[in-house]
Amino acid sequence: MHNVKSVTSVVGVLAACTLLWEILVRMLGVPLFMLPPPSAVAQAMIENPHIYAYHAVYTLYSTLAGFALAVVLGVVLAVAIVQSKFLERTLYTVLVTLNSVPKVAVAPLFIVWLGTGLEPKIAIAAMIAIFAIVIDLVHGLKSVEPDMLDLGRALRGSRLKVLVKIRFPHALPALFSGMKVAISLALIGAIVGEFVAAKRGLGYLIMLSQGQYDTPTMFAAIVILALLGIALFFLIDAIERLVLPWHASRRREGTVPVTP
Repeated sequence: MHNVKSVTSVVGVLAACTLLWEILVRMLGVPLFMLPPPSAVAQAMIENPHIYAYHAVYTLYSTLAGFALAVVLGVVLAVAIVQSKFLERTLYTVLVTLNSVPKVAVAPLFIVWLGTGLEPKIAIAAMIAIFAIVIDLVHGLKSVEPDMLDLGRALRGSRLKVLVKIRFPHALPALFSGMKVAISLALIGAIVGEFVAAKRGLGYLIMLSQGQYDTPTMFAAIVILALLGIALFFLIDAIERLVLPWHASRRREGTVPVTP
């Protein structure tokens, strides 16, 4: 029910903004090449749906592949940082330093290293998304109550069992929070890679349209990107609800009854 309400609210806000956009552009007589009305953007999408679908599938694949890579590597790095004081002092610092480097400036290097195919887009998406996974999961793994950890050790639980049965389940809400941020960042990374060098994808379509001053096509690609970002976010949120029905936030929403 909460998901339905959230989607309805988003759709309502977007519809109102679209209507206002259409009215203002037509009232002010804004040139088409500067700011097309939503009707012109919709017309561009309707006239060539196969073109947008072709490029959107490529961008979506790059995004999901980069996101999956970021989740796998992020979980491994977060666990390693929590389990090792040495890695916490060294690897964690390195990750923070790398995250401060502008990703757009680094993107051309991936083209040099990996070529102009799909691989650099996936690598850039993963690089941009991984930091959110690591930061949130490290916080979640470290926020376990000391009494729970002491109880696990008192029951002769190994470090692996304590990690799997106590730390990781406790950190799942933090992991999903990081994943919600990371999926949007992965989409940004895929587009950055397509801006630098690509022959397919919505980012490539935007750059191609820019050279032709085809503003409706540019806006159509941007709208599709926004819809993809919204859909991916709500997909992660839906998975979280299935995996974590017991979480306190779900009980407050009334989706799970509070047992005495």
